[in-house]
Amino acid sequence: MRRLLRHPVRLVPFGFLAAILLGTGLLMLPWATSHHRYTPFVTALFTATSAVSVTGMAINDTPSYWNDFGLAMITVLTQLGGLGILTGAALVILVVSRQLGLRNRLLVQAETAEYGVGDVRWLLARIAATVFATEAVMTAVIAIRLMLSYDYPPGRALWYATFHSVQAFNNAGFALYSDGLVGFSRDPWVALPLGLGAIIGGLGFPAQFEALREWRRPGHWSIATKLTIWGSLTIIALGFVALLLIEWRNPHSIGTFGTPGKLLASFAQIALSRTGGFDVIHVAELYDESYPLLIVLMFIGGGSASTAGGIKVSTFFLLAFVIWAELRGEPDVTVGGRRVATASQRQALTVALLSVAVVVAGTIVVIILTSNVRFYAALFDVTSAFSTTGLTTGVAARLHPPGQYLLAALMYIGRIGPLTLGSAIALNTRRRLYRYPEEQPIVG
Repeated sequence: MRRLLRHPVRLVPFGFLAAILLGTGLLMLPWATSHHRYTPFVTALFTATSAVSVTGMAINDTPSYWNDFGLAMITVLTQLGGLGILTGAALVILVVSRQLGLRNRLLVQAETAEYGVGDVRWLLARIAATVFATEAVMTAVIAIRLMLSYDYPPGRALWYATFHSVQAFNNAGFALYSDGLVGFSRDPWVALPLGLGAIIGGLGFPAQFEALREWRRPGHWSIATKLTIWGSLTIIALGFVALLLIEWRNPHSIGTFGTPGKLLASFAQIALSRTGGFDVIHVAELYDESYPLLIVLMFIGGGSASTAGGIKVSTFFLLAFVIWAELRGEPDVTVGGRRVATASQRQALTVALLSVAVVVAGTIVVIILTSNVRFYAALFDVTSAFSTTGLTTGVAARLHPPGQYLLAALMYIGRIGPLTLGSAIALNTRRRLYRYPEEQPIVG
């Protein structure tokens, strides 16, 4: 235990695993389902993992399979997974006892990518205020829209708005509609709040706080914040234009929409496809050219210490700067007038390559376990699980239990993997008092 507390980030996987097992037990209870029967272990485990890892991938029809208790459990698990298990626990401790010991402060900093032992209470307060204020605004806008335009009773409108707002901000994809959010693809009062909420949640708390603190001087942002903010905007803009052009004439997606509807649906789908997981457009009806685009966006994911998954935007663009510097023959990798440490470059490369290996291996296993599945469909669902996105072409529901266990493991690895792996690499960095002779092997 002392060794774990010396490096608290190593406790993160255990926290998430404990929440998954607890959620699995609760979802197996007969009063969590509409048919009031015990849920099979694999179904409960898959759903709990999907919720805690803020993925939103389901192997059954969420609104018809789970009752209000089960859906409430999914909401709580999603909120805990988005906040971070250790951060959520620290918030509860702070509310109950109004103080945090050094141990809990270190745990919070390990999970939120904050450094030093400063005022963690202030950090927790900002995190809680950001999460609940954003979700409250989203809930209010959507609930009013559901009451005024769709004749929902106030209680039902508030529940539906709250559920989907929590899912969107935490970049999960569970929905109370069997077809996802396709019915709201042209409604800006529903699609836009959910899309913008997913973007905000996917930026990450460190980038959000620094950007707000230094909003007048973006040139003073740290490299991580610059890569996250400008990288996210770039990916969203390029993805939006690409999806719009590819699907413009597809009668099964946005081809029958007017121009405003096409613009809105394409933007909302891209905003929610990076790791959000909602279907604004029927994913199974997209043109084949759209799948590589969505796979790349899902694999990149969102910001570090955020509710999003993937290898992270900062990792992707840091590697892009490394390649650019190498092509130009530059001795150093620079971003915004700052030189990037060699250790950070190696960490980014390690995270990216290991993630590629996990996705490729997972895809091969899924193809072996499933008959008559196309390669791109298997790759899409595996990438979606690993990046904690939740979009699916239908492969997940067709898998037998071994395949469902595999996707559950990928969701768990995808949620805790990049953070834990990156931190573990940093912790394992050692200084040597000697260096071996240098040699340049042939590359290429």
